Amino acid sequence: MSKANQASVESQEQLVTDIKSVISEAEEMLSATADQAGDKIGKLRERIKARLVDAKARLLDAEAVLVAKTKAAARATDEYVHESPWTAVGVAAGVGLLVGLIIGRR
Repeated sequence: MSKANQASVESQEQLVTDIKSVISEAEEMLSATADQAGDKIGKLRERIKARLVDAKARLLDAEAVLVAKTKAAARATDEYVHESPWTAVGVAAGVGLLVGLIIGRR
């Protein structure tokens, strides 16, 4: 996976996490104001509910894109390993050596 794709996937993962957090907090606020009466509160609650529905739809879209990009990256990695197995083995051995050296110094 290229660094640009990896950064894109990571930023989308962060976006999904942030959206889930915002949705959760908004749902908590709606629950906390459930016993509040009044026209303004009612209208505000309805607007928040509508925005939550929209946010959940966007979250589903973002998750679908993230899954698609992750699968594409996995396929690209798989294809690369099949096309250049010795290069992949060399890279894996090099990474293993570096990790071993780092762990051995502790």
